[in-house]
Amino acid sequence: MKTKTILILCLFLLTLVQLTGQRRGKLVTVSGTVTDTLMAPVDGALMIIDGESTGVQTRKNGTYKLKIKPDTRSIGAYTTNMGSVVTLYDGLSVIDLVLDGRDMMPGYNPETPDGEKEIDVGYATVKKRNLTTDVGYINGQADENSGYTNIYDMIRGKVPGVQVTGNKITIRGINSLMLSTDPLFVVDGIVVSSIDNINPRDVKSISVLKGSDASIYGSRGAGGVILITLIDGGR
Repeated sequence: MKTKTILILCLFLLTLVQLTGQRRGKLVTVSGTVTDTLMAPVDGALMIIDGESTGVQTRKNGTYKLKIKPDTRSIGAYTTNMGSVVTLYDGLSVIDLVLDGRDMMPGYNPETPDGEKEIDVGYATVKKRNLTTDVGYINGQADENSGYTNIYDMIRGKVPGVQVTGNKITIRGINSLMLSTDPLFVVDGIVVSSIDNINPRDVKSISVLKGSDASIYGSRGAGGVILITLIDGGR
């Protein structure tokens, strides 16, 4: 009798563990609305989960719907002209977001365990180990980059597929008969026409985007995008 009771208890515990595992693996639905500071709906905002693009964009009325894992840590939204907003996921099924023109919510800093680098991909920062696309990256703080006096020399030969001739940068693999093949320059989130006057010593990092990663900038990113982050805004 005692053996039978123990067997039943073991079967019960095994079933409970299996059900718990199924719940953890089951996707949950999260929906909401993305608006600006005047509460106007934002159309076409790119939705971000844990720093990675989902490919889902908000509708004309600003609404979105996502299927996410229960252990998701953050949900965000991004547009090229209004920046990004990120909030921690706390299990709620309805999450509304407000884009206020800032890159991140105040006080939010994605964790970077063991000094793992985070790469700027335009709509967010993504842990290097989680990148699924070929994003060129230059760490401006590395000792090997400390001696440059010219931003173009700093980029030359550092990223595969990026050709630097004098003050002209071309990202190979970009072909367009109708659009410019010159890359778009974005410095600290602001589109600029030239990077000639940037001091390499002020550079924190450089990311090179092309293909689908650059598509968030529309036709302006047809020739690829070079994202430059400065130390304290260039001091």
